Amino acid sequence: MKRNYWPTAEWQTADLATLSMDTEKLSQLEPIIKSEYNNINGIVVVRNGYIAYERYYNGYGPDDTHHVASVTKSIISALIGIAIDARYIKNVDQQVLDFFPEYVPDAADKQKREITIRHLLTMTAPYPFEDWHEPLDQMCMQPDWIKYILDTLGQKGDIGTFKYSTAGVHLLSSIITRSTGKSAREFANEHLFKPIGMKEIPDYEMTSFGFEDLFGKNIKGWVNDPSSNSTGGWGLTLTPRDMARFGFLYLNRGIWDKNRIIPKTWVDESTAMNPYNYGYLWWLRKEDGVFAYAAQGDGGNLICCIPEKDLVLAIASGFIMNPRDQWTLIKEYIIPAVIEVL
Repeated sequence: MKRNYWPTAEWQTADLATLSMDTEKLSQLEPIIKSEYNNINGIVVVRNGYIAYERYYNGYGPDDTHHVASVTKSIISALIGIAIDARYIKNVDQQVLDFFPEYVPDAADKQKREITIRHLLTMTAPYPFEDWHEPLDQMCMQPDWIKYILDTLGQKGDIGTFKYSTAGVHLLSSIITRSTGKSAREFANEHLFKPIGMKEIPDYEMTSFGFEDLFGKNIKGWVNDPSSNSTGGWGLTLTPRDMARFGFLYLNRGIWDKNRIIPKTWVDESTAMNPYNYGYLWWLRKEDGVFAYAAQGDGGNLICCIPEKDLVLAIASGFIMNPRDQWTLIKEYIIPAVIEVL
């Protein structure tokens, strides 16, 4: 089937038989979502370049935006790739401190000087906090987030060991700004969002730092820090359809409506399997012979691409602690709905 590349803001749908999708299998999704995944606000399944399934819950609709939390990281990854291709940034092995000449580390702090963009993209830079216990609340209360992050960067541990850091991705956002002269939001609107038919994302400046401000419904547009850097690791709001657009762009290895948006080599490098199951700010998974890569955010926000099935799944969710694993939903209901055509 010839794909539709959606050069406008409108999406197209096709009947499930044409898309080789099992109607009965997909019909099982609705009761499962309502009973076991009731924080899901919207879900879009794209097959062969067309919407195969789309539903909304909890009072939300297709035009409502959602804070996608750490899905933001994968957007930042794409922007770094675009910036390198446009020669704003030399390459992934450029040292982080090259972009912050005003910051002078201690003479003995050699490890900090060796950290590169690649280390931030792959979460292999050291930080002083324990795994999965990053004190983001402390960062958010600082007048200068970047200095705070640079002070902690390279402290304890060794370069090359996986440690998930949201603050490190905020450094990447600042690197985009320092190299292009535009915030990550502005750069994304011009070089990523607009070219694939998304609406322009507005700025949003936080004035308080409660739970809903950091994770919930109070966030609009794309949050920025006190220095006007777009937040790198969270803080972006998208519709489920636009989440699916971004996933479909990656599934097509950076091409949209015959136009090259992201370098093919960047998409391939970003999603290449490795021992950490983590690429350039994309989670990687191979199970039962099926390879998938995903942008994941707290609460169950998800963009999942399954190349061999020509599938993109986008889920926008309300934040809850310990949400159900959505891979179960994918492997038990969505992947089996694909009818293999010999």
